[in-house]
Amino acid sequence: MSTRTADLKYLNNTTDDPVGRPPLVLGGRTFGDVTNTVCGIVENPRTPPLWYAFFAVSLSLLGVLGAMIAYLIFTGIGVWGLQSPVGWGWAIVNFVFWVGIGHAGTLISAILFLLRQKWRTSINRFAEAMTIFAVACAGIFPAIHVGRVWVVYWLFPIPNQMSMWPNFRSPLLWDVFAVSTYATVSLLFWYMGMIPDLATIRDRAKHPIRKIAYGILALGWRSSNRHWHRFESAYLLLAALATPLVLSVHSVVSFDFAVSIIPGWHTTIFPPYFVAGAIFSGFAMVVTLIIPTRAIFKLEEIITLRHLENMAKIMLATGMMVGLAYSTEFFMAWYSGNAYEGFTFLNRGFGPYAWAYWIMVSCNVIVPQVFWVKKFRTNVVVLWVASILINVGMWFERFVIVVSSLSRDFLPSSWGYYSPTFVDVLTFVGSFGLFFTLFLLFLRFGPMIGMAEVKGVMPEAHHGRGAHGDYHGDVPTDRDGHIPIKAKREVVQ
Repeated sequence: MSTRTADLKYLNNTTDDPVGRPPLVLGGRTFGDVTNTVCGIVENPRTPPLWYAFFAVSLSLLGVLGAMIAYLIFTGIGVWGLQSPVGWGWAIVNFVFWVGIGHAGTLISAILFLLRQKWRTSINRFAEAMTIFAVACAGIFPAIHVGRVWVVYWLFPIPNQMSMWPNFRSPLLWDVFAVSTYATVSLLFWYMGMIPDLATIRDRAKHPIRKIAYGILALGWRSSNRHWHRFESAYLLLAALATPLVLSVHSVVSFDFAVSIIPGWHTTIFPPYFVAGAIFSGFAMVVTLIIPTRAIFKLEEIITLRHLENMAKIMLATGMMVGLAYSTEFFMAWYSGNAYEGFTFLNRGFGPYAWAYWIMVSCNVIVPQVFWVKKFRTNVVVLWVASILINVGMWFERFVIVVSSLSRDFLPSSWGYYSPTFVDVLTFVGSFGLFFTLFLLFLRFGPMIGMAEVKGVMPEAHHGRGAHGDYHGDVPTDRDGHIPIKAKREVVQ
């Protein structure tokens, strides 16, 4: 057996043994090994050359985003491809796309935490960071879509001399509250989970500036019994608060369309349809980013094939839900007997935007079917390519929903064909620059893996129980159910 084949077999923990669960951390690693691996990325003075290459590209794209926003503000939204009847274009498409991308992080951190899914521990910090950065990208588009951004404060319920007041019956205002609440809770959840790990980096720091910076961020964490108790209580509370937000925020986003009377939008299936699609695209983005990251930073023993396979299964399940929603829309358009609805969906499949519709169906319904085969679920190349195609398909889903319904409404005399301008395209591409700039900075200067939680699924955390994956996210206890202070200190060392 070649060395390469032996390495692949060693890193494969996807076998299903009915006797016991396979290990979630490979290589016989100790607590110290995990700490050295994760902290070593932050402490290493020699950053991987690929990081610099990616950062240079993302920073350039961020500059493009700034230039396009400045051009838009000084010139007006006429530089976009908006026209009558398509008053919503790429800006709203991109907003819904980025909000969807931000769903996987909170689902992995909150819902899987409450469901006691131990495999989440290696990827939850990574996904939480992605959520924050995706929501930041999403927030740009509604802000610049209003046109005169210098009077954007008119949208808020602030008493003024013009007696202007927001319309609280508008779903666009509901969006403001839903997305801002989601961003706030997700940020608190992400930051609070990092506190023990930030304290670890603080204690290992040698440079005084790094020690002060991480010390401020660690909020005086000492790994005491009282600190752990309050940490676990607060983490559980935030998980309970974040769980309904995962389901509600994209439901509220879907109301932007569902409460209107536009054919193709006025449907009750949109809330669950949008939530399933958001989880689908969110996990696809996690896989897209985590595969090259684990290879560049040599994290294959902590982020294992089992983690990737579990995410592939979730993408398969949510992809089937999205496919069911597509077919349900067509069925209801026929079953309702509404001529306008029937025309809208025939127009989607066979009209001027049919090319976008079939790209959407191919990427979102056909591509995930490869995950039925275990060989493909555990092949990182297949997973990575499939996740990119799924993200492409989910962007086209939002494009089809927005543009195909607006371009051909009730009046044939006002029909038109929407085409984006270079400003539309470069603004969207630039938003990836913002996302990847923030993401790369986090990878370089923050604990990308939750060390304290990963250590909890290792045998050392169980004091003789000897089983991998028995840690549920709470503080390890001994045989009598007591919390050893020594164990608490070991988890963050």
